[in-house]
Amino acid sequence: MWKQFLGKISRKAPKSGGDSPKAKSLPSRGAGNGRETELSASPPPPAGAVAGAEGETREGVFLRKLNVCCVVFDFSAERGRDSPERERKRQVLMSLVDCVGAAEEPLTEAMISACVRMFSINLFRVFPPKVRSGTSGAAEADEDEPFFDPSWYHLQVVYELLLRFVMSPVVDVKVARKYVDNSFVSRLLDLFDSDDPRERDCLKTILHRMYGKFMGNRPFIRKAVSNIFYRFVFETDRHNGMAELLEVFGSVISGFAKPLKEEHKLFLWKALVPLHKPKTVALYLPQLTYCITQFIEKEPKLSGTVIRGLLKYWPVTNSQKEMMFLGELEEVLELTEMPEFQKCMVPLFRRIAHCLNSSHFQVAERALFLWNNEHLFSLISQNRQIIMPIIYPALERNARWHWNQSVLNSLDVWTPVRESMDGWIALGHN
Repeated sequence: MWKQFLGKISRKAPKSGGDSPKAKSLPSRGAGNGRETELSASPPPPAGAVAGAEGETREGVFLRKLNVCCVVFDFSAERGRDSPERERKRQVLMSLVDCVGAAEEPLTEAMISACVRMFSINLFRVFPPKVRSGTSGAAEADEDEPFFDPSWYHLQVVYELLLRFVMSPVVDVKVARKYVDNSFVSRLLDLFDSDDPRERDCLKTILHRMYGKFMGNRPFIRKAVSNIFYRFVFETDRHNGMAELLEVFGSVISGFAKPLKEEHKLFLWKALVPLHKPKTVALYLPQLTYCITQFIEKEPKLSGTVIRGLLKYWPVTNSQKEMMFLGELEEVLELTEMPEFQKCMVPLFRRIAHCLNSSHFQVAERALFLWNNEHLFSLISQNRQIIMPIIYPALERNARWHWNQSVLNSLDVWTPVRESMDGWIALGHN
């Protein structure tokens, strides 16, 4: 196999004595001043040197190829768009992907170190300033056209190589952890703010695999992601990768052992529940709801904590967001047991009564549909003496004065409710 590996690039070598053009370094992506920053430790060797001299060791050839890939190209510039050096780098990257995937002998520490160095040079970069506002609401955020990084031609293969590296059984975790350290993980997490959805999707897969394999990094990953959530909610109000990070953590939470550790409960209360606050919650609410319901399934007593959190961040003026909260509330109540329900039912149904009275017909209609849920109906029936006086006035106002016919039609659901609940007449509202 290694003879084929040595010869993959040598066929593209120029004739003896020919000059091989050198690739130019990528301008600093965050600087914006037009000056070029040298990102590789050394200039690329001539193409003929990539394959290595006859008799060169496996490690030597591997390191030479990685060195070629440490040259970063500026894809935003017109000049050199069709440079053969760009294509050569991509071919070398693909050969490395094949070799790591098919390798049977463990990678040496020098090879692991060089891989991590190459990943850092190619992937870690400063994103350009944000030109789109993340505070304009979910409706406008949905209209933003996705950005596709022109350097994806190389980045895609680098990410594929990183995934193979993380998954490969020939990479010794104990050795790799010297280089895949907290600093590397932190900078990798920063890339989740990329505007390119393809990059975020790759990062999602890599982080999931990394969390599974590098167990020593797990506490740091949880803490670092918590910090990303804190900054998003309380400082920046904008981040591109919330959905992807939450999707990864949905799998992480499902793997938590029971009983849950105090650290994990704090993650729910301090990191996940506040994510309901931003206006752009619609962009990641399905993933957030999944994470929260995973916690409740593991420890049903947490449902009360979640309901109180929803009430704390309940939208007052955003009707679309209010409808989404009602949908999530139904999923949470589906998992709520009687003791926790009774602890929060009074403030909960005061909020639901407010929704029933909403002039926005979709909010009122969505609140009425909660009674179609059999589990919730059972909880209400067993606590009707407390709940019905709270919500019945709102129902009466709707029946008499609501302007929307759909809401009036939805009130038909209350006919069996009125007939089935004992003590209804005693409430004095009939």
